[in-house]
Amino acid sequence: MESAIQNRDRFLDQIANRLGRERMIAHLERPKWKYRPQEEVLKNATQDELVDVLKEQCKKIHTSICITELKHLPAALNDVVSAYGGDPIITWKDERFSRWGLDSLLKVEWASYEWNPAKEEENIKLAEKANIGITICEITLAESGTVVLFTDKNKGRTVSFLPAAYIALIPKSSLVPRITQAAVKMREIYHTTGQVPSCINFITGPSNSADIELKLVVGVHGPVKAHYIVINDL
Repeated sequence: MESAIQNRDRFLDQIANRLGRERMIAHLERPKWKYRPQEEVLKNATQDELVDVLKEQCKKIHTSICITELKHLPAALNDVVSAYGGDPIITWKDERFSRWGLDSLLKVEWASYEWNPAKEEENIKLAEKANIGITICEITLAESGTVVLFTDKNKGRTVSFLPAAYIALIPKSSLVPRITQAAVKMREIYHTTGQVPSCINFITGPSNSADIELKLVVGVHGPVKAHYIVINDL
């Protein structure tokens, strides 16, 4: 169902009138900035160099990380899940889990639940009870150690923040230097698919806060532990 904008012109006319000028309706040209320093950081870094940057940043954000070949992903994931205390697991409904050979773990070996858009509130209750949530990131910011998650009906937001621990599967191809390149990539994805995610989450390691007496506490309002598994898909 598409939404409709009501009384837009009248509303904008009123704002312009209050500002004491005519409403501007002509197309505005995007400014061309002489200096764009945000594009120079890690500008010519290779994917391998971005992985190294990500690994160093993970030390600062209390996040474990490992790198694996795609064929070894099931074994790598099994090791991390075991280290975090095992199931129950909750995941997105994403065909890449099957394509990457994880069905034997998620559908046989572990007590695992796949997000079901038809079950609405039940998904959230199961996410609350899960020990580990597993998602796949679309873009990864090497500089800050941030994974970017696209939410839709099959990919609930609660999978990444209600379980006690969180695991992000990171295709190596998803790595970009920083938010500057991530914004460009998101725009490219939109122009390619014609769709905008219902929510885009930027997650940098486990939840933490230093609001109280400037003392850092990890795991305040989300997973206590986080692990990134970088998959060599190049």
